[in-house]
Amino acid sequence: MTKHEAKAGQNSFEDYMNKSPRGKVQFMPGQMIESQIVAISNDTIFLELNGKSEGVLDRAELLDKNGELTVKEGDTIKAFFLNAQNGELRFTTRISSDKVDTAILEEAYKNKIPVEGLVEKEIKGGYEVKIGEVRAFCPYSQMGLKRGDEETNWVGKHLTFIIQEYKDNGRNLIVSHRAIEEALQQEKLAKLKETLKEHSIVTGTIKSIQDFGAFVDLGGIQGLIPVSEISRERVEDINKVLKTGQEIRAEIIKLDWNTEKVTLSIKSLQEDPWDRAAEKYPEGSRHTGKVVRITDYGAFVSLEPGLDGLIHVSELRGTGPYNNVKDAVKIGQTLTVQVLEVDPERRRIALKPAGTAEEEAVSKKYMTEGDTGDTYNPFAALLKKK
Repeated sequence: MTKHEAKAGQNSFEDYMNKSPRGKVQFMPGQMIESQIVAISNDTIFLELNGKSEGVLDRAELLDKNGELTVKEGDTIKAFFLNAQNGELRFTTRISSDKVDTAILEEAYKNKIPVEGLVEKEIKGGYEVKIGEVRAFCPYSQMGLKRGDEETNWVGKHLTFIIQEYKDNGRNLIVSHRAIEEALQQEKLAKLKETLKEHSIVTGTIKSIQDFGAFVDLGGIQGLIPVSEISRERVEDINKVLKTGQEIRAEIIKLDWNTEKVTLSIKSLQEDPWDRAAEKYPEGSRHTGKVVRITDYGAFVSLEPGLDGLIHVSELRGTGPYNNVKDAVKIGQTLTVQVLEVDPERRRIALKPAGTAEEEAVSKKYMTEGDTGDTYNPFAALLKKK
Protein backbone atom coordinates (compact mmCIF):
# COMPACT_ATOMS: atom_id res chain seq x y z
CA MET A 1 0.00 0.00 0.00
CA THR A 2 1.41 3.43 -0.95
CA LYS A 3 1.54 6.41 1.41
CA HIS A 4 -1.11 8.12 -0.73
CA GLU A 5 -3.41 5.07 -0.44
CA ALA A 6 -2.80 4.82 3.29
CA LYS A 7 -3.60 8.53 3.70
CA ALA A 8 -6.71 8.17 1.58
CA GLY A 9 -7.84 5.27 3.74
CA GLN A 10 -7.15 7.31 6.87
CA ASN A 11 -9.10 10.30 5.56
CA SER A 12 -12.00 8.07 4.64
CA PHE A 13 -12.08 6.71 8.16
CA GLU A 14 -11.91 10.24 9.65
CA ASP A 15 -14.74 11.32 7.35
CA TYR A 16 -16.75 8.32 8.46
CA MET A 17 -16.17 9.16 12.14
CA ASN A 18 -17.01 12.85 11.65
CA LYS A 19 -20.10 12.24 9.56
CA SER A 20 -21.55 9.38 11.58
CA PRO A 21 -24.83 10.56 13.10
CA ARG A 22 -25.39 10.29 16.82
CA GLY A 23 -26.72 6.89 17.86
CA LYS A 24 -25.21 5.14 14.85
CA VAL A 25 -22.74 2.37 15.68
CA GLN A 26 -19.11 3.45 15.20
CA PHE A 27 -16.13 1.15 14.76
CA MET A 28 -12.42 1.43 15.42
CA PRO A 29 -9.83 -0.26 13.14
CA GLY A 30 -9.28 -3.83 14.33
CA GLN A 31 -12.56 -3.99 16.26
CA MET A 32 -14.10 -7.45 16.11
CA ILE A 33 -17.78 -8.01 15.49
CA GLU A 34 -20.10 -11.00 15.20
CA SER A 35 -22.54 -10.33 12.41
CA GLN A 36 -25.11 -12.12 10.30
CA ILE A 37 -24.63 -12.45 6.54
CA VAL A 38 -27.56 -10.69 4.87
CA ALA A 39 -26.56 -11.09 1.21
CA ILE A 40 -23.86 -12.57 -1.02
CA SER A 41 -22.92 -11.25 -4.47
CA ASN A 42 -20.30 -12.37 -6.98
CA ASP A 43 -17.45 -10.67 -5.10
CA THR A 44 -18.90 -9.28 -1.86
CA ILE A 45 -20.48 -10.54 1.34
CA PHE A 46 -22.79 -8.06 3.10
CA LEU A 47 -22.93 -8.01 6.91
CA GLU A 48 -25.70 -6.65 9.10
CA LEU A 49 -24.42 -3.92 11.43
CA ASN A 50 -27.66 -2.45 12.73
CA GLY A 51 -31.10 -1.84 11.43
CA LYS A 52 -30.02 0.76 8.87
CA SER A 53 -26.49 -0.10 7.72
CA GLU A 54 -24.40 -2.93 6.34
CA GLY A 55 -20.72 -3.84 6.22
CA VAL A 56 -18.90 -5.41 3.30
CA LEU A 57 -16.40 -8.26 3.19
CA ASP A 58 -14.46 -9.69 0.24
CA ARG A 59 -16.16 -12.93 -0.85
CA ALA A 60 -12.75 -14.47 -1.69
CA GLU A 61 -11.86 -14.55 2.01
CA LEU A 62 -14.44 -17.25 2.70
CA LEU A 63 -13.66 -19.64 -0.16
CA ASP A 64 -12.11 -23.04 0.53
CA LYS A 65 -9.17 -24.58 -1.34
CA ASN A 66 -11.52 -25.72 -4.10
CA GLY A 67 -13.01 -22.27 -4.57
CA GLU A 68 -16.27 -23.21 -2.85
CA LEU A 69 -17.98 -20.74 -0.52
CA THR A 70 -17.91 -21.92 3.09
CA VAL A 71 -20.82 -19.77 4.34
CA LYS A 72 -24.40 -18.93 3.33
CA GLU A 73 -26.91 -16.18 3.92
CA GLY A 74 -28.11 -16.21 7.51
CA ASP A 75 -24.82 -17.52 8.94
CA THR A 76 -23.13 -15.58 11.74
CA ILE A 77 -19.40 -14.92 11.37
CA LYS A 78 -16.63 -13.04 13.14
CA ALA A 79 -14.97 -10.18 11.26
CA PHE A 80 -12.67 -7.21 11.96
CA PHE A 81 -13.26 -3.61 10.97
CA LEU A 82 -10.69 -2.25 8.51
CA ASN A 83 -11.80 1.21 7.41
CA ALA A 84 -14.46 3.27 5.70
CA GLN A 85 -13.98 3.75 1.97
CA ASN A 86 -16.35 5.35 -0.54
CA GLY A 87 -19.16 5.24 1.95
CA GLU A 88 -18.65 1.54 2.73
CA LEU A 89 -17.64 0.04 6.05
CA ARG A 90 -15.08 -2.59 5.13
CA PHE A 91 -14.43 -5.69 7.22
CA THR A 92 -12.06 -8.64 6.97
CA THR A 93 -11.60 -12.09 8.49
CA ARG A 94 -7.87 -11.71 7.99
CA ILE A 95 -5.48 -8.99 6.84
CA SER A 96 -3.96 -9.70 3.45
CA SER A 97 -0.78 -8.21 2.03
CA ASP A 98 -2.54 -5.48 0.05
CA LYS A 99 -4.27 -4.18 3.21
CA VAL A 100 -1.15 -3.86 5.36
CA ASP A 101 0.18 -0.66 6.87
CA THR A 102 1.78 0.03 10.23
CA ALA A 103 -1.45 1.18 11.88
CA ILE A 104 -3.35 -1.90 10.74
CA LEU A 105 -0.52 -4.22 11.87
CA GLU A 106 -0.61 -2.63 15.31
CA GLU A 107 -4.37 -3.12 15.48
CA ALA A 108 -3.90 -6.70 14.28
CA TYR A 109 -1.46 -7.26 17.14
CA LYS A 110 -3.75 -5.70 19.76
CA ASN A 111 -6.88 -7.50 18.58
CA LYS A 112 -5.34 -10.81 17.47
CA ILE A 113 -6.46 -10.32 13.87
CA PRO A 114 -5.00 -12.96 11.51
CA VAL A 115 -2.55 -11.60 8.92
CA GLU A 116 -1.38 -13.24 5.70
CA GLY A 117 2.31 -13.65 4.99
CA LEU A 118 4.78 -15.34 2.66
CA VAL A 119 7.38 -17.66 4.19
CA GLU A 120 10.44 -16.41 2.31
CA LYS A 121 13.35 -18.36 3.78
CA GLU A 122 14.64 -20.40 6.68
CA ILE A 123 16.95 -18.55 9.07
CA LYS A 124 18.53 -19.34 12.42
CA GLY A 125 15.84 -20.50 14.83
CA GLY A 126 12.93 -20.29 12.42
CA TYR A 127 11.65 -18.57 9.28
CA GLU A 128 11.55 -15.10 7.80
CA VAL A 129 8.01 -14.11 6.83
CA LYS A 130 7.05 -11.19 4.59
CA ILE A 131 3.78 -9.44 5.46
CA GLY A 132 3.19 -6.77 2.84
CA GLU A 133 6.46 -4.82 2.91
CA VAL A 134 7.18 -5.77 6.52
CA ARG A 135 9.44 -8.66 7.50
CA ALA A 136 8.61 -10.80 10.53
CA PHE A 137 10.12 -13.79 12.31
CA CYS A 138 8.35 -17.08 13.04
CA PRO A 139 10.21 -19.50 15.39
CA TYR A 140 10.28 -23.19 14.51
CA SER A 141 8.05 -23.94 17.51
CA GLN A 142 5.35 -21.56 16.21
CA MET A 143 5.17 -22.78 12.61
CA GLY A 144 2.88 -25.79 13.11
CA LEU A 145 1.15 -27.93 15.70
CA LYS A 146 3.94 -30.49 15.53
CA ARG A 147 7.47 -30.45 14.24
CA GLY A 148 7.80 -33.02 11.51
CA ASP A 149 9.46 -33.99 8.31
CA GLU A 150 7.57 -31.30 6.40
CA GLU A 151 9.37 -28.36 8.07
CA THR A 152 11.54 -27.63 5.04
CA ASN A 153 8.40 -27.42 2.89
CA TRP A 154 7.15 -24.23 4.57
CA VAL A 155 9.36 -21.99 2.42
CA GLY A 156 7.39 -20.38 -0.41
CA LYS A 157 4.01 -20.93 1.19
CA HIS A 158 1.40 -18.23 1.85
CA LEU A 159 0.14 -18.79 5.40
CA THR A 160 -1.93 -17.00 8.02
CA PHE A 161 -0.29 -15.78 11.24
CA ILE A 162 -1.07 -14.12 14.55
CA ILE A 163 1.29 -11.32 15.61
CA GLN A 164 2.63 -12.26 19.05
CA GLU A 165 5.11 -9.37 19.50
CA TYR A 166 4.97 -5.86 18.00
CA LYS A 167 8.01 -3.65 18.66
CA ASP A 168 9.88 -0.67 17.16
CA ASN A 169 6.79 0.69 15.41
CA GLY A 170 6.26 -2.54 13.50
CA ARG A 171 9.87 -3.12 12.47
CA ASN A 172 10.29 -6.01 14.89
CA LEU A 173 7.49 -8.60 14.62
CA ILE A 174 7.28 -12.15 15.94
CA VAL A 175 4.42 -14.17 14.45
CA SER A 176 2.83 -17.58 14.96
CA HIS A 177 1.13 -19.88 12.49
CA ARG A 178 0.65 -22.44 15.25
CA ALA A 179 -1.81 -20.11 17.01
CA ILE A 180 -4.00 -20.20 13.89
CA GLU A 181 -3.82 -24.01 13.76
CA GLU A 182 -4.72 -24.28 17.43
CA ALA A 183 -7.72 -21.99 16.97
CA LEU A 184 -8.95 -24.05 14.03
CA GLN A 185 -8.43 -27.22 16.07
CA GLN A 186 -10.55 -25.81 18.88
CA GLU A 187 -13.30 -24.91 16.42
CA LYS A 188 -13.27 -28.45 15.04
CA LEU A 189 -13.41 -29.88 18.55
CA ALA A 190 -16.34 -27.63 19.43
CA LYS A 191 -18.27 -28.95 16.43
CA LEU A 192 -17.29 -32.55 17.20
CA LYS A 193 -18.52 -32.19 20.78
CA GLU A 194 -21.98 -31.50 19.37
CA THR A 195 -22.01 -34.66 17.25
CA LEU A 196 -19.73 -37.26 18.84
CA LYS A 197 -21.14 -39.22 21.78
CA GLU A 198 -20.40 -42.58 23.39
CA HIS A 199 -21.87 -45.39 21.27
CA SER A 200 -21.87 -43.18 18.16
CA ILE A 201 -20.90 -45.00 14.97
CA VAL A 202 -18.12 -43.13 13.15
CA THR A 203 -16.02 -43.44 10.02
CA GLY A 204 -12.33 -42.55 10.06
CA THR A 205 -8.95 -43.13 8.43
CA ILE A 206 -6.12 -45.05 10.06
CA LYS A 207 -3.15 -42.68 10.52
CA SER A 208 -0.66 -44.94 12.30
CA ILE A 209 -0.36 -48.46 13.69
CA GLN A 210 1.38 -49.49 16.92
CA ASP A 211 1.71 -52.84 18.69
CA PHE A 212 -1.01 -51.82 21.15
CA GLY A 213 -3.52 -50.53 18.60
CA ALA A 214 -4.29 -48.18 15.70
CA PHE A 215 -4.78 -44.39 15.71
CA VAL A 216 -7.72 -43.14 13.62
CA ASP A 217 -8.30 -39.62 12.25
CA LEU A 218 -11.90 -38.61 12.96
CA GLY A 219 -11.62 -35.18 11.30
CA GLY A 220 -10.33 -32.96 14.10
CA ILE A 221 -9.48 -35.50 16.77
CA GLN A 222 -7.74 -38.87 16.84
CA GLY A 223 -9.23 -42.03 18.27
CA LEU A 224 -7.51 -45.24 19.33
CA ILE A 225 -8.61 -48.76 18.51
CA PRO A 226 -6.91 -51.02 21.10
CA VAL A 227 -5.72 -54.31 19.65
CA SER A 228 -8.31 -56.11 21.81
CA GLU A 229 -11.12 -54.15 20.07
CA ILE A 230 -10.16 -54.90 16.48
CA SER A 231 -11.81 -58.28 16.04
CA ARG A 232 -13.74 -61.01 17.84
CA GLU A 233 -10.88 -63.25 16.76
CA ARG A 234 -7.59 -63.05 18.63
CA VAL A 235 -5.25 -60.67 16.73
CA GLU A 236 -1.62 -61.77 16.85
CA ASP A 237 -0.26 -59.31 14.27
CA ILE A 238 -2.19 -56.04 13.92
CA ASN A 239 -0.45 -55.21 10.62
CA LYS A 240 -2.07 -58.24 9.00
CA VAL A 241 -5.53 -56.90 9.84
CA LEU A 242 -5.26 -53.11 9.42
CA LYS A 243 -3.28 -50.82 7.08
CA THR A 244 -2.33 -47.13 7.25
CA GLY A 245 -4.72 -45.08 5.11
CA GLN A 246 -7.49 -47.66 5.42
CA GLU A 247 -10.98 -46.30 6.05
CA ILE A 248 -12.76 -48.03 8.93
CA ARG A 249 -16.14 -47.94 10.63
CA ALA A 250 -16.20 -48.20 14.42
CA GLU A 251 -18.17 -47.47 17.58
CA ILE A 252 -17.09 -44.96 20.21
CA ILE A 253 -16.91 -47.01 23.43
CA LYS A 254 -15.24 -44.35 25.60
CA LEU A 255 -15.05 -40.56 25.22
CA ASP A 256 -13.20 -38.09 27.48
CA TRP A 257 -13.20 -34.50 26.24
CA ASN A 258 -11.02 -33.32 29.15
CA THR A 259 -8.10 -35.40 27.88
CA GLU A 260 -9.35 -35.48 24.25
CA LYS A 261 -9.17 -39.28 24.28
CA VAL A 262 -11.53 -41.34 22.13
CA THR A 263 -11.54 -45.14 22.36
CA LEU A 264 -13.00 -47.00 19.38
CA SER A 265 -14.10 -50.56 18.70
CA ILE A 266 -14.54 -52.40 15.42
CA LYS A 267 -15.29 -55.59 17.33
CA SER A 268 -18.47 -54.19 18.89
CA LEU A 269 -20.02 -53.85 15.42
CA GLN A 270 -19.44 -57.54 14.68
CA GLU A 271 -21.93 -60.23 15.71
CA ASP A 272 -21.17 -61.64 19.16
CA PRO A 273 -20.81 -65.44 18.79
CA TRP A 274 -21.76 -65.92 22.46
CA ASP A 275 -25.33 -64.83 21.67
CA ARG A 276 -25.94 -68.19 19.96
CA ALA A 277 -23.35 -70.30 21.77
CA ALA A 278 -25.86 -72.46 23.70
CA GLU A 279 -27.78 -73.14 20.48
CA LYS A 280 -24.74 -73.96 18.34
CA TYR A 281 -22.77 -75.87 20.97
CA PRO A 282 -25.21 -77.86 23.13
CA GLU A 283 -23.89 -80.14 25.88
CA GLY A 284 -22.64 -83.44 24.50
CA SER A 285 -22.13 -82.16 20.94
CA ARG A 286 -18.83 -82.70 19.16
CA HIS A 287 -16.84 -80.11 17.24
CA THR A 288 -13.44 -79.57 15.67
CA GLY A 289 -11.27 -76.70 16.87
CA LYS A 290 -7.73 -75.46 17.02
CA VAL A 291 -5.60 -75.04 20.16
CA VAL A 292 -4.88 -71.29 20.49
CA ARG A 293 -3.57 -70.95 24.03
CA ILE A 294 -2.05 -73.18 26.71
CA THR A 295 -1.97 -72.39 30.44
CA ASP A 296 -1.11 -74.30 33.61
CA TYR A 297 -4.79 -75.08 34.16
CA GLY A 298 -5.63 -76.25 30.65
CA ALA A 299 -5.78 -75.56 26.91
CA PHE A 300 -8.08 -73.14 25.06
CA VAL A 301 -9.58 -74.37 21.81
CA SER A 302 -11.06 -71.95 19.26
CA LEU A 303 -14.42 -73.20 18.02
CA GLU A 304 -14.98 -70.08 15.87
CA PRO A 305 -13.62 -66.49 15.83
CA GLY A 306 -14.30 -64.94 19.21
CA LEU A 307 -15.42 -68.13 20.92
CA ASP A 308 -12.92 -70.32 22.77
CA GLY A 309 -13.59 -73.30 25.03
CA LEU A 310 -11.38 -74.67 27.81
CA ILE A 311 -10.14 -78.23 28.19
CA HIS A 312 -9.28 -78.43 31.87
CA VAL A 313 -5.94 -79.96 32.79
CA SER A 314 -7.77 -82.84 34.47
CA GLU A 315 -9.13 -83.85 31.04
CA LEU A 316 -5.66 -83.95 29.46
CA ARG A 317 -3.08 -86.69 29.77
CA GLY A 318 0.48 -85.73 28.99
CA THR A 319 3.23 -88.11 28.01
CA GLY A 320 5.68 -86.80 30.63
CA PRO A 321 5.92 -87.89 34.27
CA TYR A 322 4.17 -84.72 35.57
CA ASN A 323 1.14 -84.73 33.23
CA ASN A 324 2.22 -81.36 31.78
CA VAL A 325 -0.43 -79.77 29.53
CA LYS A 326 2.25 -78.85 27.00
CA ASP A 327 3.09 -82.53 26.67
CA ALA A 328 -0.53 -83.34 25.84
CA VAL A 329 -1.35 -80.68 23.19
CA LYS A 330 0.44 -78.10 21.06
CA ILE A 331 -0.62 -74.61 19.90
CA GLY A 332 -2.08 -74.87 16.41
CA GLN A 333 -3.06 -78.50 16.87
CA THR A 334 -6.51 -79.48 15.56
CA LEU A 335 -8.63 -81.41 18.05
CA THR A 336 -12.05 -83.04 18.12
CA VAL A 337 -13.72 -82.00 21.34
CA GLN A 338 -16.95 -82.67 23.18
CA VAL A 339 -18.93 -79.96 24.98
CA LEU A 340 -19.32 -80.59 28.71
CA GLU A 341 -21.01 -77.34 29.72
CA VAL A 342 -22.03 -74.00 28.17
CA ASP A 343 -22.39 -70.78 30.20
CA PRO A 344 -23.09 -67.83 27.82
CA GLU A 345 -23.50 -65.32 30.66
CA ARG A 346 -20.02 -66.01 32.01
CA ARG A 347 -18.79 -66.59 28.45
CA ARG A 348 -17.38 -70.03 29.24
CA ILE A 349 -17.49 -73.39 27.52
CA ALA A 350 -16.04 -76.49 29.16
CA LEU A 351 -14.64 -79.11 26.77
CA LYS A 352 -12.95 -82.46 26.82
CA PRO A 353 -11.03 -84.29 24.09
CA ALA A 354 -13.38 -86.57 22.14
CA GLY A 355 -11.90 -89.90 21.07
CA THR A 356 -13.05 -92.06 18.16
CA ALA A 357 -16.39 -93.90 18.35
CA GLU A 358 -14.57 -97.19 18.98
CA GLU A 359 -12.54 -95.68 21.83
CA GLU A 360 -15.68 -94.28 23.39
CA ALA A 361 -17.45 -97.65 23.18
CA VAL A 362 -14.54 -99.51 24.81
CA SER A 363 -14.28 -96.88 27.51
CA LYS A 364 -18.01 -97.13 28.22
CA LYS A 365 -17.80 -100.93 28.40
CA TYR A 366 -14.92 -100.82 30.85
CA MET A 367 -16.73 -98.28 33.01
CA THR A 368 -19.89 -100.46 33.00
CA GLU A 369 -17.91 -103.52 34.08
CA GLY A 370 -16.42 -101.42 36.84
CA ASP A 371 -19.91 -100.46 38.06
CA THR A 372 -20.77 -104.18 38.80
CA GLY A 373 -18.13 -104.29 41.47
CA ASP A 374 -15.70 -106.34 39.39
CA THR A 375 -12.13 -105.17 39.22
CA TYR A 376 -11.20 -104.58 35.68
CA ASN A 377 -8.11 -106.51 34.53
CA PRO A 378 -6.95 -105.50 31.04
CA PHE A 379 -4.92 -108.71 30.72
CA ALA A 380 -8.01 -110.83 31.52
CA ALA A 381 -9.89 -108.97 28.78
CA LEU A 382 -7.19 -109.93 26.29
CA LEU A 383 -7.37 -113.63 27.38
CA LYS A 384 -11.17 -113.61 26.83
CA LYS A 385 -10.66 -112.42 23.25
CA LYS A 386 -8.39 -115.41 22.60
